[in-house]
Amino acid sequence: MILAVLSALAEPTRLATIRLLADGNEHCVCELMHVLDATQSRMSRHMQTLKQAGLVTDRRDAQWVRYSLKRDLPDNIASVLEAVLAAEPEQERTAA
Repeated sequence: MILAVLSALAEPTRLATIRLLADGNEHCVCELMHVLDATQSRMSRHMQTLKQAGLVTDRRDAQWVRYSLKRDLPDNIASVLEAVLAAEPEQERTAA
């Protein structure tokens, strides 16, 4: 399972998505598409990967799907996610 998590987090759009979801709120896919400048099909593929890795959950709300970070992550996965989120975003490192 840890390999699936690391693989999911290695892709920049998925990592940016996790950073957005780390605020603890639900976000609709339309919001994620707008913020990340991604098409609906691209976001759907990324979200499916994050779901398969066990990092996010989804909830259907009429025609929208709302995503949030999974709350009951195993300790080892939660530690990896915490470390990734604590690391500087790539944009900040290259701007310095």
